[in-house]
Amino acid sequence: MLFHVAYLCPKTSPLFPLFSKNSKSLFLCCKSFSYLHHYHYLVKNNAKSQHRRPLSITQMTTRLSTSASLLQNPTNSVPKKSKKKAQYEAPESVLRHKLDQCSKHGDFSEAIRLYNEARASNIQLNVHHYNVLLYLCSPNNDGSGQDVDNFVGLEKGFEIFKQMRLDKVIPNEATFTNASRLAAAKKDPEMAFELVKEMKNHGIIPKLRSYGPALFEFCEKAMADKAYEVDTHMVDNKVSAEEPELSALLRVSSGVKREEKVYEMIHRLRATVRQVSEETASIVEDWFRSDRAAEVGMENWNVEEVKEGIVKGGGGWHGQGWLGKGKWRVMRTQMYETGVCQLCREKLVCIDIDPMETQNFANSLAKLASEREAKAGFWQFQEWIRHHGPFDAVVDGANVGLINQHNFSFSQLKHVMYHLRKLSPSGKLPLVILHKGRVTGGPAQHPNNKKLLESWKKAGALYVTPPGSNDDWYWLYAAVSSKCLLVTNDEMRDHLFQLLGNSFFPRWKEKHQVNSFQ
Repeated sequence: MLFHVAYLCPKTSPLFPLFSKNSKSLFLCCKSFSYLHHYHYLVKNNAKSQHRRPLSITQMTTRLSTSASLLQNPTNSVPKKSKKKAQYEAPESVLRHKLDQCSKHGDFSEAIRLYNEARASNIQLNVHHYNVLLYLCSPNNDGSGQDVDNFVGLEKGFEIFKQMRLDKVIPNEATFTNASRLAAAKKDPEMAFELVKEMKNHGIIPKLRSYGPALFEFCEKAMADKAYEVDTHMVDNKVSAEEPELSALLRVSSGVKREEKVYEMIHRLRATVRQVSEETASIVEDWFRSDRAAEVGMENWNVEEVKEGIVKGGGGWHGQGWLGKGKWRVMRTQMYETGVCQLCREKLVCIDIDPMETQNFANSLAKLASEREAKAGFWQFQEWIRHHGPFDAVVDGANVGLINQHNFSFSQLKHVMYHLRKLSPSGKLPLVILHKGRVTGGPAQHPNNKKLLESWKKAGALYVTPPGSNDDWYWLYAAVSSKCLLVTNDEMRDHLFQLLGNSFFPRWKEKHQVNSFQ
């Protein structure tokens, strides 16, 4: 098969019609030629030649114009892969990759060598470069066991941090946290705390890890008041202390004999930590064995106030401070499956979540639901709950009606509802939440089921969620706001429940959810 390939420039455009009729001619525009060159290439074609319809003058002109445009603007023709390759091979990207490898392997010396080399080569460092360097300058930064002279690392770290400020590189939370670690390693918790407070000037919200260096160093130095100041700053910024922070505060409080703070920290541990570590347990034991623990406590107290405090606190603890004086008997024991202590033979009581926490969670839940549901619809539901509630139990009707069933079972739901009423201290029916589709179609059309639904509605025990709504928000809010049991087999693991966080919600589920009804 013979192809006629020609290079055509503007000066030879009158010749274009002569070649446009030839289906085997290919034209390319080339500015370097002022006349028509004609070359013949013999191309081997194993398949049978097929007739192709010749291109029109308009089609050929369009193709030639595109080719000319690419020649005039060669930058537009650079493939995306080439651009990515150029970015990847840029000095800043190469430096970032090498520093990340240093961070991965804890190679402080190599990171400093790369930093000095980059400065000498006038490579512009960004916030990521500086953060990795600051991280590596902190002692025991990765647990790799690398033996780095603390003094050298600290001095270099402060030098790099100073240079970062001179370069006017905008810091982020990681920058201040790493600098705070350097200050704490230098045994200067005041500087570490000042760096955390400086975040506000840059519009940065501190994280829990941001406070650790200052808090732990203050506790280590037995500077209790300063440690409490850090703790207050955390609370003001809605950062919740976890076991390591509370354990450190408990230790320093016990050491300086601040019994009111010991009391506070123990109850904060009770509220936030499901199972304390061996180290924390030892701190608690040391306090109760101390002479100070035997000395503190009221000898006369109001019994009624204590009882009222137990009710308000969720049961099991009163929140009235230390009661009684004398030596504490401290022993470790185990519990029977019935909840009875094998040592003192007393039965443990279930301590509910702090009522204030529950109310705050209910408010947050209502806000989230209003943002994702029809606002007016969910507001009406809240008003309905205030008028008909509180309830002793809330039933996820759709879930219960389908447990071990192929089709929705009203008889199964009825059995659960009336059994819960028998268990209820008030004798009231629980609240059942059903979507509108469940009460208008299918089994709901059966006369007996219609009668059942009508009786629940009259008793104020049925709420029907509107079309297009997610009934999960409704039964969850009803159970939280009523501080009651929730009957559902829903594991509550999807994205909706992830919005509720991992602090309060898991504890609430543990104490209020009945996974299945036997």
